[in-house]
Amino acid sequence: MTAPSHDSAERYSRQVLFRGIGPEGQERLLRSRVAVVGVGATGAAAASLLARAGVGTLILIDRDFVEESNLQRQVLFDEEDARESRAKAEAARRRITAFNSEIEVRAQVADLIPGNIHELLRDAEIVLDATDNFETRYLVNDYAVEQGKPWIYAAAVGSYAVTMNVIPGATACLACIFPQAPGGAVETCDTAGILNSAVNLAASLEATEALKWLAGAQSRMRRTLLSCDLWTNEWSEIAAGWPRPDCPVCGRRDFAHLRGEGRPHITLCGRNSVQIHERLRPVDLAEMEARLRPHGQVRRNELLLRFVRGEHAMTLFADGRAIIQGTTDVAVARSLYARFVGS
Repeated sequence: MTAPSHDSAERYSRQVLFRGIGPEGQERLLRSRVAVVGVGATGAAAASLLARAGVGTLILIDRDFVEESNLQRQVLFDEEDARESRAKAEAARRRITAFNSEIEVRAQVADLIPGNIHELLRDAEIVLDATDNFETRYLVNDYAVEQGKPWIYAAAVGSYAVTMNVIPGATACLACIFPQAPGGAVETCDTAGILNSAVNLAASLEATEALKWLAGAQSRMRRTLLSCDLWTNEWSEIAAGWPRPDCPVCGRRDFAHLRGEGRPHITLCGRNSVQIHERLRPVDLAEMEARLRPHGQVRRNELLLRFVRGEHAMTLFADGRAIIQGTTDVAVARSLYARFVGS
């Protein structure tokens, strides 16, 4: 990236005055590359903060589209994005470019899976988690440990926010702290709701830790799992400063999630829906629109097609991936996909 212009110097002047950043740190930020996995509530807020701070390249990865219920907490989207069912990664790219045209923003409308994770995250110096499921977080953890690349875990639900830095070889990894994903009934945005302030707290903590890494202040990074409940004012920290020797991932370097072993269909947070992602193949959306129009309501943009029939709705992406709404039954979702798209 070229040296910052006079306008750039003025844009970041207040941040440069902060001794933790300074001119050298700002130069580092402008040359840095960050991937944000998931551009919903936490991801949109974190991406906005990093873009305004002058991170030179943002790689935004999201499989989803904007809905009206997102607008309560997802700060990069507006009512038009929801009406048009725009892909979140592309809608976020447009909005960020509108307030900072000097940085590079790459929108990747994709589901992060073992087959594409190396390609999508290759250029990132650090990865920020803003996903809604542990399956993807364990996948990112495997990749980061394998590559020796830092990543930051973050989540929010209800009034609760949690985050942890993972620096391979220097801190515990996600599998050290959570050897298995939480079982049983786990609260989601759909069952417990969510405060937008909890989302923004998680994103602010995550973005600040990323800035420390990128600006060369790695020694300042927190080495705990931090959780806080904004409604009850309860805060807690669990030490995460050292890898666990018997950890299957960072101890034994067994990357089962990266190999894709036992990868399920993922039921999306708060959406009564199932994602079909094992049939990745190009789809001609214009041709599909003509095929589906006699069978229900169809709306299409350049990145996806929205098909509504009875109590079910299908959002079909150009790579053949689909989100089936109106069911959590994988068999029903697969049947609808096979009937209208093909097996």
